Amino acid sequence: MKTQFQIGDHVRWNSEAGYVTGVIIKIHTSNFDYKGYTHHATLDDPQYEIKSDISNHIAAHKGRALEKI
Repeated sequence: MKTQFQIGDHVRWNSEAGYVTGVIIKIHTSNFDYKGYTHHATLDDPQYEIKSDISNHIAAHKGRALEKI
C-alpha cells in the first residue's frame, strides 16, 4: 500500500544536494504542467508540491520519493 500524504504534512526527500525537508502545499491527482514539463499523476499515484523549509523552493514529487517526518 502506498503512503498517502495530506496538505500540511512535513516530509523529506533526497535531492542532488542531500536530504531536503518541506511541507506539502498541493496534491495533484491528474497530469499537470510544472516548470515546462508534464508531470504524470493519478488518483492512485498522486504527485505532491512541497515547499522547502530552507529555500522556499517548490518541488513536485511522487509519494514514493517522500518520507513523512
